[in-house]
Amino acid sequence: MDHLKKPSFKEACWFWLKLGFISFGGPAGQIAIMHEFLVEKKKWISESRFLHALNYTMILPGPEAQQLATYTGWLLHGTKGGLVAGVFFVLPSMFILCGLSALYATYGNIPWVYAMFSGLKPAVMAIVILALIKIGTKSLHTTFHFLLAGMAFVLMFFFNTPFPYIIIGALLLSFVVRRMLPSLFKQTTSAQEQLAKDEEQYFINRNHFLPDAGFKIGRLVRQVFAAALLWVIPIGLFYLFSSDFSFWKQLSLFFTQAAFVTFGGAYAVLPYVAQVSVEQLNWLTELQMIDGLALGETTPGPLVMVLVFVGFMAGYNHYDGSVLMGALGLVATTFYTFVPCFLFVFAGAPIIEKTRENEKIKQALTLVTAAVVGVILNLTIYLGKAIVFPEEMTLGGIDYPILGWVVVSFVAMYRFKLNMITWIVISSVFGLVNHFITQLL
Repeated sequence: MDHLKKPSFKEACWFWLKLGFISFGGPAGQIAIMHEFLVEKKKWISESRFLHALNYTMILPGPEAQQLATYTGWLLHGTKGGLVAGVFFVLPSMFILCGLSALYATYGNIPWVYAMFSGLKPAVMAIVILALIKIGTKSLHTTFHFLLAGMAFVLMFFFNTPFPYIIIGALLLSFVVRRMLPSLFKQTTSAQEQLAKDEEQYFINRNHFLPDAGFKIGRLVRQVFAAALLWVIPIGLFYLFSSDFSFWKQLSLFFTQAAFVTFGGAYAVLPYVAQVSVEQLNWLTELQMIDGLALGETTPGPLVMVLVFVGFMAGYNHYDGSVLMGALGLVATTFYTFVPCFLFVFAGAPIIEKTRENEKIKQALTLVTAAVVGVILNLTIYLGKAIVFPEEMTLGGIDYPILGWVVVSFVAMYRFKLNMITWIVISSVFGLVNHFITQLL
């Protein structure tokens, strides 16, 4: 069948580049967009393989959506595919934020930029809801899966339980249930047959095995050495050519450390980054940090890209308003934030791929997947509250034009199957129009 042909590397490169420009909505939105293209439209990767990769990237430190792109790129074209996917996921956002940060530092807030991107938020909300329906339908196979998804949602939404604890809990629960009540893992024959049939439609499916899967000490040593060498090179250049090496050393070490503690997504690490960069290092003010968060939330790319705004302002303020030094700080921050992310994926993915042959691990990961559905539901509601109730959770606090656009977006993409990229462009225009109407009123 034609759709089982391996995508060419050029075709994949164009896809990853395009994804870098439309990856709005934080992790939930970005995972939804990747699922829409990779699984639903392109049929490059099956549902089971997509969720298997997602389960792994969810437990890693760092932005899970960027790591998921790296993992799936690696599945399709090896190391070069993973590099291209991961870099292109970040690169457009880096250039956009560099330009917006320079404008912000020079001229202050940019209302029309916020307005244009505000129109994208309800569209992304609709995309996330669509993904929740599709992923939930295909990954919640038993009553036990539904119960676990509900428990994960309750723990995150009502008790603010950190995501890593939920994943660890799901794995421990899997161990207990498998020993005491193994029947809870059983699926109906019809469900198993449908899953097997679905797998046949995809190039990368449950029957596709990678020859290099598994743990290999030589490969791991080479990967760690390459990552360490890459990490050292910019530090060496700063040492040789910078007049203030201590600043660049501090910046490099700080954002490398941040990359290793970002368990649970960007919202888990931002309070730490804000406290240290504002209160201890004096790289920017508290208000500038808030504006940076707004820029990060309204531009494509992972939300952790807020850190590169911090890097820009650090260089800009330290060098007395130099936009060039701010841009260098932004590039250095991007580099040191994401180098560890690539190492985690390239070192771990071959091992994780090997676990697909282990029935115990596969059953455990079905519970992790169920928990992830609950987490996505929590992110959906979190996103919905911020978009539809921008000020307060009351009937009077509802932004009715935005709520209306969420409904219109959902119907347009679900009922009429309108192209996602086309709708994102339409939604940005809606944001501008809505802003100007609000200003007139």
